[in-house]
Amino acid sequence: MKGRVAIGIICAVLLLAGYQPFHAMAAGKSPEATQIDRDVDAALKKLYETSPAAEGFRKEAKAVLVFPNIVKGGFIVGAYYGKGALRKNGETAGYYDTMAASYGLQAGVQTFGYVLFFMNDEALAYLDKSSGWEIGVGPSIVVMDAGAGKSMTSTTGRSDVYAFIFGQQGLMAGLGLQGSKVSRINP
Repeated sequence: MKGRVAIGIICAVLLLAGYQPFHAMAAGKSPEATQIDRDVDAALKKLYETSPAAEGFRKEAKAVLVFPNIVKGGFIVGAYYGKGALRKNGETAGYYDTMAASYGLQAGVQTFGYVLFFMNDEALAYLDKSSGWEIGVGPSIVVMDAGAGKSMTSTTGRSDVYAFIFGQQGLMAGLGLQGSKVSRINP
């Protein structure tokens, strides 16, 4: 049974991720990197328009990691995958992907995005030095929902990383970041 679950998880991740060629970045940005940057710009604009609290965190953050379009799907075995960019001082400082797998009573497909605001140099250094950061291990992270976002600002909270989840569409119950793995990529 455990072997079937492992095979199911691997298949789900591969289906969501699709084939990704590994190649070195050329002197200019690749078309994929350019598209990620466009998607990140649009996602940040939408987030700041719909969540004024996020704008306050942006002003205080050392860096912002944005995953604009994550696809989550599953039937008993589920997975999600997406690509994004790390922004420092408004400029792209690197590209990352995020993925997670789960097992349990679940069925459906959903898309969403999330933004991580790194509030101190230590949390950002942890991202840089880890070969794949598993959210929930390392820097403390607070996931902001609509209610908490209205009453909390970057001065009332003192966690290492704040996450805003946005743009949920589709039919699938449950959404969380615990267990997500974030790794650097070269699109």
